[in-house]
Amino acid sequence: TVGILAMVVLVGMGERMAERFLPIYMLALGGGALAIGLLQAMDNLLSALYSFPGGYLSDRIGTKRSLLIFNLVAMAGFTLVILVPTWQAVLVGAVLFISWSAISLPATMSLMYKVLPMNKRTMGVSMHSLVRRIPMALGPLLGGFFIAVWGEQDGVRLAFAAALALAAAALFLQQWMIEDDPRARNTASDACGFRPEKNPLRLLRLMNPAMKNLLVSDILVRFCEQIPYAFVVVWCMKAIADPVSAVQFGLLTSIEMTTAVLVYIPVAYLADRSTKKPFVLMTFVFFTLFPLVLLFSRSFEWLIVAFILRGLKEFGEPTRKALIMDLSPDHCKAGMFGLYYLIRDVFVSLAALGGAFLWQISPATNLIAAFVFGVIGTIGFGIFGRDVPLSGGSERV
Repeated sequence: TVGILAMVVLVGMGERMAERFLPIYMLALGGGALAIGLLQAMDNLLSALYSFPGGYLSDRIGTKRSLLIFNLVAMAGFTLVILVPTWQAVLVGAVLFISWSAISLPATMSLMYKVLPMNKRTMGVSMHSLVRRIPMALGPLLGGFFIAVWGEQDGVRLAFAAALALAAAALFLQQWMIEDDPRARNTASDACGFRPEKNPLRLLRLMNPAMKNLLVSDILVRFCEQIPYAFVVVWCMKAIADPVSAVQFGLLTSIEMTTAVLVYIPVAYLADRSTKKPFVLMTFVFFTLFPLVLLFSRSFEWLIVAFILRGLKEFGEPTRKALIMDLSPDHCKAGMFGLYYLIRDVFVSLAALGGAFLWQISPATNLIAAFVFGVIGTIGFGIFGRDVPLSGGSERV
């Protein structure tokens, strides 16, 4: 577990130093709004396509070996962006590094569920999410400093160089600290008549109806998030009447992540002892409100309010992830988690690309459309979402 958390901090720090400013970097290299939209669409699509193989590989060869592969692929992407300073190279490199979190998340969640007791799992997932927010808070701040000192092009490339070094350190720590036990785990699964399922259509039949209801609402709410996601930095640094600097935007991101960190532990404590629907519903509400508030935030002071609200959208995110794992069969938890994200992010990738066309109409059109999708998803979950307590969910599985 310590090895996993060390990996999350080190790789996440490097990733967030560089990845958060990719839209600005692409504009500096000559890319336009469509190139930024394509980058975000790729992020979602690759997250979808990588999630299920990542989960299957974790079930098949174990956490340690799968994470070795995932890290090496991400490091290759960092290297390409460092060596080739063109926006086209960013798109190619993104194929390798931008979905590292998605491909490694099923393995991480599966490990958490193996080492923690039932009544501590939401807290465990929350601690993982909390630790992830440390680099999310500090990474953009350091990346903004790099840009302020070395400029939008050289600063981002140097941030990627730092990301490569941190990923190498994480690779060493995770291989040293994580136990290698895939053979024992696979033998136990075979003895019970179970093998990791590599056919997503067959695995879909095992998906709990409660998870399907959550999935539909989650897709709509993620449309709300992803339509403006890549353009939030452009809105703050380029579009508004009183634009912020790169350092100020890094500070806004730190405020967002600090807000998320402050709500994780109390929410996890309550969610482990009660039903999960209210926490997930509140998360969807905060997702929905952010683009509307952002639309009316035209100065640094008001952007602080908007980014505090954005941090609150993490209110029930660990609870949602814990619910997915609770509803997954014991022999394929990582695979089912990956399948959920495969389905969700295939659809959501369309929102990111559509967001670029909406942005070209006007930034206001982009933000209002995002708000409408959030309203539909939130109301739908409020009406049709199932309230599954931890113990009840586990019993139904």
